[in-house]
Amino acid sequence: MEKSDLLERGLELPLMEEFYTIQGEGYHSGKAAYFIRVGGCDVGCHWCDVKESWDASLHPLTKTDDIVEHVKKSVSRAVVVTGGEPSMYNLDYLTQELKKSGIETFIETSGAYPLTGDWNWICLSPKKTARPLPGIFSRANELKVIVHNRDDFKWGEKNAAQVGVSCKLYLQPEWSRRDEIMPQIIDYVMNNPKWNVSLQTHKYMGIP
Repeated sequence: MEKSDLLERGLELPLMEEFYTIQGEGYHSGKAAYFIRVGGCDVGCHWCDVKESWDASLHPLTKTDDIVEHVKKSVSRAVVVTGGEPSMYNLDYLTQELKKSGIETFIETSGAYPLTGDWNWICLSPKKTARPLPGIFSRANELKVIVHNRDDFKWGEKNAAQVGVSCKLYLQPEWSRRDEIMPQIIDYVMNNPKWNVSLQTHKYMGIP
């Protein structure tokens, strides 16, 4: 079977890294989870802190079965699939195999591509450089908006108007500008209490 066919079917994925850690952001912050980071992203956020993930060719195609086995050997009962942009790939097989072992599946995505996979939790983090497809909004459990400047509050509201009523809303400061942006987020959330504050707590803890 050709490599491209295996990738198309989700039987292989360009794996950048995998590790067991504490979820640092959003609704599941503080929970233990196994992270699967796939390579490949064309969204192009200028403030991305994992730019080494953008070029999928730098990351070896890895059998999805091997990735699942690595998860099963850990004590984790939850997996976060992130990137790069994980929705570039067919994730049906990955989530199917994880769920066979009773492992919860979470994804963090910009929503720029059609979503595959069976997910317990979908975190939508929309980016202006490649806006979310309309179909993702009704499926999102969590909307996480990264705030780099004041205009991002308006961007957040535009996206919040499209998600379901049960979707959790988060504003998170862009890490390099956190000292400047954090007071603005605090003030905004206090005046708009439908929003919550998200912090990259893993960076404060010094863990991946």
